[in-house]
Amino acid sequence: MPDLLVERDDHIAIVTLNRPDRLNAISVPMLEAFSENLLELDRDRDVRAIVITGAGRGFCSGLDLKDVAAGTGIGSDGGGGIGRFDLRSAPPVVLHQTDKPTLCALNGPAAGYGLDLALGCDIRIASDTAKLGAVFTKRAIVPESGGTWLLPRLVGWEKACEIVFRGKVLTAQEGLELGLVSRLVSADACLKETLSLAREIAANAPAAVQASKRMMRMGLHETLEENVHHVLLQLLPLMGSKDFREGVKAFLERREPEFEGR
Repeated sequence: MPDLLVERDDHIAIVTLNRPDRLNAISVPMLEAFSENLLELDRDRDVRAIVITGAGRGFCSGLDLKDVAAGTGIGSDGGGGIGRFDLRSAPPVVLHQTDKPTLCALNGPAAGYGLDLALGCDIRIASDTAKLGAVFTKRAIVPESGGTWLLPRLVGWEKACEIVFRGKVLTAQEGLELGLVSRLVSADACLKETLSLAREIAANAPAAVQASKRMMRMGLHETLEENVHHVLLQLLPLMGSKDFREGVKAFLERREPEFEGR
């Protein structure tokens, strides 16, 4: 079986990290396949939401340290070497730049790279048995895959410092209290609940959802005036769309809209 599985369920794409015997530790082929598939899904007009999860009892235990020790992992010559690492196609960058809503079904432990990958998603639903391991300093490295950018924005500077400096492992409940996950569910219900939310999102006008995500992402670095300007420019083509006319018509007819993505 490949290290990464991609399935489509109506307008939802399900991306599964598939090395359950290694708690879905990240391999070089998995990294490459993740970016390639995410770019393809972002271009696919039929896909309206992307769900990312892990096979088996864990989400992702981080970089495969056994491969690293053997000289075949990420950063080693056998794994491609750091000189070939292209940030434009790195999973954290690709995940951040996709306009499709991304939801993480955090079905079990997420540590190191796995934690950064989960934090890079727009919404996280966690199993009540999940753990969030910011164990980077215990391995003599930094949160290398977006964590240093994401964590302070999610929990604030002081909390982020405490979590990272201590190499802390958070319980699912602590993750909920800090706002790192949006809700806790049983392990058996994690993917089901995440797919249910993804379908609710996918039922809305896809261009409007994707534009909203893009405007919020740009707003992280813009002044209010700049963002309002960009939003108004984005609003004009949306108001000329077939989906906008359907949304207005459905409201007047007191029914649920049926959007086509046009």
